Amino acid sequence: MKTAMIAFISILITIGCSPAAHQEKLASAKEREMTLGIVQKEIRVGMSQTDVAKALGSPNIVTLDTNGKETWIYDKIASEASYSKSNIGGVTGAGGTSGNTLLLGLITGGYESGASSTTQKTLTVVIKFDQDHVIESFSYHSSKF
Repeated sequence: MKTAMIAFISILITIGCSPAAHQEKLASAKEREMTLGIVQKEIRVGMSQTDVAKALGSPNIVTLDTNGKETWIYDKIASEASYSKSNIGGVTGAGGTSGNTLLLGLITGGYESGASSTTQKTLTVVIKFDQDHVIESFSYHSSKF
């Protein structure tokens, strides 16, 4: 009974501490959801500032020209990193060590092979409003490298 209770608590701790559970709690997670597709789908000439804020969130920069017209600028940068690895010719040891690994008294030879990739994306959206605070025009630029 005691062993089953410890196992159950361990599972709950593991699930509760998963990266996905923590990711959802971050305040900035909503802002990362802004994509070029959302801009193209949601933003239209004639929309109110309130509707734009609901669709895209708060802008990074707000300017006001001499005629009292506002311009909102959204400037987003995202980095994505990925890594893939495999063990060739042996059993991967604790912590993914390479070379000779002692595993239950057996020595196995082998090595790890892997690759990594990093990608950066940028999205800049410029929205110009008229005196009535509705979209007069908008433009965007997206890049990936």
